[in-house]
Amino acid sequence: MENEQIEEILMVLEDKLGKVVNVLKDDYAVIRAGRANPHILDRLQVEAYGGVSPLNQLGNVSVADARCLVISPWDKSLLKSIEKAIQQANIGINPTNDGTVIRLVFPELTEERRKDLVKQVRKMGEEAKIAARNVRREAMEGIKKLKTGKVVSEDVASNAEADVEEQIEKCTKEIDKTVAAKEKELMTV
Repeated sequence: MENEQIEEILMVLEDKLGKVVNVLKDDYAVIRAGRANPHILDRLQVEAYGGVSPLNQLGNVSVADARCLVISPWDKSLLKSIEKAIQQANIGINPTNDGTVIRLVFPELTEERRKDLVKQVRKMGEEAKIAARNVRREAMEGIKKLKTGKVVSEDVASNAEADVEEQIEKCTKEIDKTVAAKEKELMTV
């Protein structure tokens, strides 16, 4: 009985920490590093057919070369809507519409811009660590309630708290590794 509740707390903790890291990685995928990356358009919503649809449901997005994305809509009448959505998304790239496809040419990042992006990446990493600490606090409070309610023994509670700390440390290392990888990507010319 007592171990089931502790196991549930630890499973919820592990799940939430996994989500923290995944959200950080998804956010990093959107930050452009001077190279053509189709993920920069993942969250782009386009007005089409009287509604709003994700760009990837309206056409193909492909990498033409290291600095150019090509968007080929299945319906050519959507070119203007896609172009407008890209301009409104404020991703820092002007689309070129040739009547059949839209090209996004990624300019070379300046040193100053790279440093700004690294600051942004570090800030996002710090926010992920804060989210992880909040998850830890929830887990510790759950264990403390079980301990004060005499549902689990002191030993079981302290072992569970040690497991929580171990998972938090593992998550923090994963966040640091992800931040370092993105920084390296941004600073590579």
